[in-house]
Amino acid sequence: METATYDDETYGQIAEAIAFLRQNHLDQPDLAAVARHVHLSEYHLQRLFTQWAGISPKRFLQSLTVDYAKAKIAETKSLLDLTGDVGLSSPGRLHDLFVTLEAMSPGEFKAGGAGLEIRYGIHTTPFGPCLLAKTTRGICNLHFLETPDRATAEHLLRAEWPGATLVADQSGMAGEYRRIFTPDPDRPLALAVKGTNFQIQVWRALLQIPLGGLTTYQGLAGVIGRPTAARAVGNAVGRNPVGYLIPCHRVIRASGEGGGYRWGTARKTLLLGWEAGQTQSRI
Repeated sequence: METATYDDETYGQIAEAIAFLRQNHLDQPDLAAVARHVHLSEYHLQRLFTQWAGISPKRFLQSLTVDYAKAKIAETKSLLDLTGDVGLSSPGRLHDLFVTLEAMSPGEFKAGGAGLEIRYGIHTTPFGPCLLAKTTRGICNLHFLETPDRATAEHLLRAEWPGATLVADQSGMAGEYRRIFTPDPDRPLALAVKGTNFQIQVWRALLQIPLGGLTTYQGLAGVIGRPTAARAVGNAVGRNPVGYLIPCHRVIRASGEGGGYRWGTARKTLLLGWEAGQTQSRI
């Protein structure tokens, strides 16, 4: 399979095609209908889509069905039942690699980043542009952006880290970006995040959900031993500061519908569809 090129034009075309598929999935639109909608030839769309997702638009459409989602929820539950402890000190897994998640101390939490230097850059991903930021201890934020400019990036970071020193470092952060989307098994990723103990526990539990897996808010509450706290779990999921790496997009409604997402439901569909493609293409 060809390696996808991640650029804003490709993202826009893929996002438009997937939005059309999502809105019309009950009618099962064929390739010709999708190609007409995005103003591409059938050949070009098939090639571009398969290059990006790893599967054809037709197979991608199957991943949007409620039956598919419910089957994935059941499959993931079986895996999570075998995971074991997901307490405050357990490691997480991402793409078969270990990802360490370190929580800021209560003092650091209250200080709002005072004394911290946060370096950041804006990068193009398979799911649109993102702000990527890190401290000396690890990645602290990954936000998907609708407006990929420095002013927007600094506004987001300043809201979360009012006391920190912000340093634009596009070239320096490029290496960190490559490690996310071209993983190196010999260099695990480190995340350093700010949150309450409960939020940290939920985020650690999210790291246990495998690539292509799905769970529900109720299911995630059960995993952390708080079966009656589904609403609180949902709030913690929505406060995830590191998109994609802490995979909050893998939590959907028990009905099989996608539900909300901090960075937009269309992007959530993109993420889930891409992951479905990665796992299906391995079969």
